Amino acid sequence: MSELKLIKTYKNELQKYSLEQLSYKSEETVWSIGQMYDHLILVAHEYLDKVEKCSKLYDEQPLGKTEFGVHLFKIGGFPPIKIKLPVELNTPPNNSDSKDDLISRMNQVILRLCQWESEVDNINPNYKVEHGGFG
Repeated sequence: MSELKLIKTYKNELQKYSLEQLSYKSEETVWSIGQMYDHLILVAHEYLDKVEKCSKLYDEQPLGKTEFGVHLFKIGGFPPIKIKLPVELNTPPNNSDSKDDLISRMNQVILRLCQWESEVDNINPNYKVEHGGFG
């Protein structure tokens, strides 16, 4: 499934939740559905920023992935386990956006994905920027 189709699916699924369901947390350390959406949106923009940065580079980057990055690419994604970030990186996502706010923010991600969809294949795959966890 393409990234754009996946984001559109998440946006459509958002319609099914009430505001109470979006903000409900079963435990203090567990994210709500709304927090999952906030995280998805923030990370999508972060990676789209990296795509944009790569599109403006002129030098190839010879460095590769970290051991963890190699492992994730080999298995095709994150393993089905809870991943704990270091405390300084573990700020909980926003849990106060309304459904309309989340839909608007999802639309911004969709717009950016559409803008880059036809351009990404023109970027040299050796124009890279460093990722803190994956290399």
